[in-house]
Amino acid sequence: MTEFKNRVFGCAVVKAINSNYNADFSGQPRTLPSGVVYATDKALKYTVKNYIKNVYPLERIFYFKSLNENMNPISLNECYKKFFGDFPKKKGKDDTTKKEVARNLLSCLDIRLFGATFAGETNISLHGPVQVNHGVNIWPENNIYSEQITSPFSNKADNKTDEKEMTTIGRQSKLEEGHYLHHFSVNPQNLRDMVALSGEGTQTLSLEDIEKLKEAMRRGVTWYDSASKAGCENEMLVWIQLKEESKAVFPNLTSLVELLTEKEDGKYVYDFSKLSNRLLSLKNDVETIEIYYSKESVLLKNIPEGTKEREL
Repeated sequence: MTEFKNRVFGCAVVKAINSNYNADFSGQPRTLPSGVVYATDKALKYTVKNYIKNVYPLERIFYFKSLNENMNPISLNECYKKFFGDFPKKKGKDDTTKKEVARNLLSCLDIRLFGATFAGETNISLHGPVQVNHGVNIWPENNIYSEQITSPFSNKADNKTDEKEMTTIGRQSKLEEGHYLHHFSVNPQNLRDMVALSGEGTQTLSLEDIEKLKEAMRRGVTWYDSASKAGCENEMLVWIQLKEESKAVFPNLTSLVELLTEKEDGKYVYDFSKLSNRLLSLKNDVETIEIYYSKESVLLKNIPEGTKEREL
């Protein structure tokens, strides 16, 4: 496989209409102290891993909930044994246990992408090449509403109570409209030291890995469907790939990509003026710029020169 060596900056935008993309433990959409709705990086990464796990079943996805025969979540060590068998035994003073464990862990695509803190039978920290920021709602309104729902079952098992004929009443909360922008970066150098220390046969980040990542980042949310996430879908992916020798850095794209409040012909309008201006001084560093979006619902304005527009 061809090793991927370029650094990347970009953003993934998730649209949520009457849905709850990333709830807190009370079931409410997460909000900053200012009242702006946001989603954690874990929300996007979960949909990426879920997509790859389903679409590419031969790929190993390590950090994903798995159940034992009693339908209980397995432990970290049990997950390792599920994929790789027993942990390697220490062999005298020249202990190769960590190296072998690291090689095994790096055979899992999610770890090659996002890294891992493995605190199991041995402790290993892997700095992932792909770093994802919290997604902030760039739509000006943050309207959250709640609604009551009922269950067809009684909330009491004791038939002697006065509530024996009452069904359970619950509540769910949703965001009326949101457009979550996750900034992300890819730096393959984050893995190189660990790959070198782990020895021959250790998998590096490959071009094939990156293609699967891009596919999952532009389709994973739409693919994953649940009661709370119905109404959530991928809206846009911006991918700015630098030349291998480039040392350029980018600010968070949340400040460079603007969603206008007024639609045009029923389409959401994204203005890239700030990003285009920022790229003028970096045009010699950029290898390619790609924007994936739905042309039926999104309109792009002032995109950077040389941008390749693609369907999601």
